Amino acid sequence: MGESLVRFFSLAVVQGAAPPAAPDKTLVQYIASGGEIGYIIIGLSFTAVVFIIAALVRLRRSRLAPEEEVSALDRMLRAGSVEQAITYCSAPEHDSFITRVMGAALLRCSRSPFGLLELRSALEESGQQEVSRLHRSTDAIGLIASVAPMLGLLGTVVGMVGAFDTLSLSEGVAKPSQLAGNISVALITTVLGLIVAIPCTAVYSYLRNRVDALVGDIGDLIEELAAHVEQGATPGAPAPAKRGTPAPQPSAPGARA
Repeated sequence: MGESLVRFFSLAVVQGAAPPAAPDKTLVQYIASGGEIGYIIIGLSFTAVVFIIAALVRLRRSRLAPEEEVSALDRMLRAGSVEQAITYCSAPEHDSFITRVMGAALLRCSRSPFGLLELRSALEESGQQEVSRLHRSTDAIGLIASVAPMLGLLGTVVGMVGAFDTLSLSEGVAKPSQLAGNISVALITTVLGLIVAIPCTAVYSYLRNRVDALVGDIGDLIEELAAHVEQGATPGAPAPAKRGTPAPQPSAPGARA
């Protein structure tokens, strides 16, 4: 009987001395633990979402090369209406990837003394400019993917500096409650930075590959349109001699008139 009472009181003392279970934190409370740097990282995450949605809407074949514009250019260039095609491509309502590439190349050829002989080089140059423009539209996502973990590292350093300051100002051994705030900043900001950086890096790589795939498909369409132009007459080139009319031969040196 006496031993059972001793065991009962021992268990009661141990249970009474055990600390209460820590309450579960909400997501907002975890984010708030990151301090000002954590809020900056969260702001970058919303900015990244906006850029990703805009890029997904922009990087579609129906936006870069609409079917109606491809059909219109095909019809004009088959008929040899190069000037009409230039006017069509320069219209603001027809602004797209394929009209910018074709319009810039045809305009350059129309102003060149070589005419359409340099169409291929003009298409290559204007195409490279437009591809670079598409790549630049995704650079903001890549920048956020690079900056977010750096901000997380900054928060980690700030938190550790605060923890060491607390240790230096405390008399004797610092209590865990005195270090909890600084350690939360150090850990939460690192987690937030990685949560933002990992999906942004994946989406950035996907969008880059999507640009290359779409440009390859549209390049085939541009090749077909360029073939129609090359089959027509070259603007500014001399007219071919009529059949049956001998071409003039240069006179030999010293020959009499």
